[in-house]
Amino acid sequence: MILLVRDPIDVAAVQDVGAGDGALCLFLGVVRGDSDGRPVLRLEYEAYEDMALPMMEEIAADTRRRFGVTEVRIVHRLGRVEVGEVSVAVAAASPHRAEAFAACRHAIDTLKARVPIWKKELYADGAAWREEPAAR
Repeated sequence: MILLVRDPIDVAAVQDVGAGDGALCLFLGVVRGDSDGRPVLRLEYEAYEDMALPMMEEIAADTRRRFGVTEVRIVHRLGRVEVGEVSVAVAAASPHRAEAFAACRHAIDTLKARVPIWKKELYADGAAWREEPAAR
């Protein structure tokens, strides 16, 4: 499951695991109501979809190979996303937790660093395009 969606992310579908999986690590990125002390009204995401989807597929395949997990799912919202809504979901499933944790972290960090998805923060008095900070 590698998707760019304009509707709310189906978190339950992202969490599905296989019979051999004993671990599922799920990361949900949620829109904050504050950015550097400035109140955020909502976000708007844009992507170069023809490039983003293949890159997301590549990240998932590389993550499966590198960490030996059975499944990697990545879903990112596009368009208007309100404060408190999920903007990105990454899940990694595996027989054991260590691999699932490492794979999930790798997938979200790589997604944010490489995939052409852009975020615009909207405030009461304007808007600004924001770059993703280094992984925290």
